Amino acid sequence: MEKKLKLVSGIELPEGAPCPPERPPAPESEIMDAYSRAVISASDLVSPSVVNISVTQERGSKARSRFSPDRTGTGSGFIFTGDGFILTNSHVVQDSKKLEVALPDGRSMDADVVGDDPDTDLAVIRISASDLPPVQLGDSQWLKVGQLVVAVGNPFGFQYSVTAGVISALGRSLRSSSGRLIDNVIQTDAALNPGNSGGPLVNSFGEVIGVNTAIILPAQGICFAIAVNTAKFVAGRLMKHGRVKRSYLGVAGQDAPILRRVVRFHGLEVETGFLVTSVEEGGPAAKAGLKDGDVIIGYGDCAVRGIDDLHVLLTEDQIGAGSLITVIRRTEKLELPITPVEKGH
Repeated sequence: MEKKLKLVSGIELPEGAPCPPERPPAPESEIMDAYSRAVISASDLVSPSVVNISVTQERGSKARSRFSPDRTGTGSGFIFTGDGFILTNSHVVQDSKKLEVALPDGRSMDADVVGDDPDTDLAVIRISASDLPPVQLGDSQWLKVGQLVVAVGNPFGFQYSVTAGVISALGRSLRSSSGRLIDNVIQTDAALNPGNSGGPLVNSFGEVIGVNTAIILPAQGICFAIAVNTAKFVAGRLMKHGRVKRSYLGVAGQDAPILRRVVRFHGLEVETGFLVTSVEEGGPAAKAGLKDGDVIIGYGDCAVRGIDDLHVLLTEDQIGAGSLITVIRRTEKLELPITPVEKGH
C-alpha cells in the first residue's frame, strides 16, 4: 500500500514523520555573516567590469600556418577606463591573431592590443565602446597578510566566477616568460584556474589590488597576482608608448660565485656576480670592452649579485645615461664606462 506523503515547506515527507518546527524566514542580514556580505559586496562592485577574452592564435610558423588549425583559448580582463581600455595578462594575448571580448551585459566585440609587456606579464587591449563601468583601482602598498581578497574571472570558460581567500604573502618574486623577475607579487589562496589569468584580485571594498596571473601545479592554494601599483605604472606606459622602455647592455650570462681569495683581496661587498658568457657585437657592452668570462659585480653605485640585480638597475632612466660598470676579469677589478641603449631598439 502506497504511503501518503505530506508537504512541509515544499518538501515531501512520509506520513507520520515528525515535522520540523515552522519559523518565519530570517532577514537577509541574519542569514549572511560578515564574511559573506563582504565577498558579495566586493564581487557586485567589480563584476560589471570583468570581461571574458577569447583568443585565436596561429599555430606554428607562417610557412605552416595555412596547413595547421588555429589555436583558441580564453582569459580574463577588466575595464579600467570608461572608453574601452582593458587590462589583462601578456600571456593571454601574446601571438594573438584575433581577440574577442565578451562584456557582462551580453555584448561581444573585437579588441586590439594597445601594448604588451612580457617582463611583467601585463598587457592593455581596447574595444570600441564608451560609457563602460571601470573598476576602482586600489593601492597595493597598504596590503596586509591575512587580508580578505576576492578573485573574479572566467576559469575554463565559466564566465564571471567568484572565489575568495586571503593574502598569503607579500613581496614575492615571480619569473616572467622573458626571464626577468616580477617583483612585489601577491600570493593568495583564492582559487585560480586556467582562464582566470588577467582577472582582478580585489579587496573587501571592491578595489582592484592585483592582476591574477599564475598558479603552481600541482600545489593547491598557491596563486599569484601582479600588484596593482605595478599594473598602474605598466598600463600608463603601454597606453603612451605601446611598450615599457627599459635599458639594455647586450650581454648574456648567468649568476656565478666569486673566488674567496678575490673577494678578500679586493674587499668586495658581494660573493656572487653576473658571469658574462657572450657579448653582443656592436652593443653597449662590446663598446665598453666587456669580454666573455668577466663577472659583473657593480653598476653605478650599486652592487650586482646576479642577473636580477642588474635587471632592476636597467630602468628607462638609464637609457643613454653614461655610467661605470664594475667587473672582475680573472683576478683584476676593472671599472668600465658604459652607456645603455633602449631594449629592442
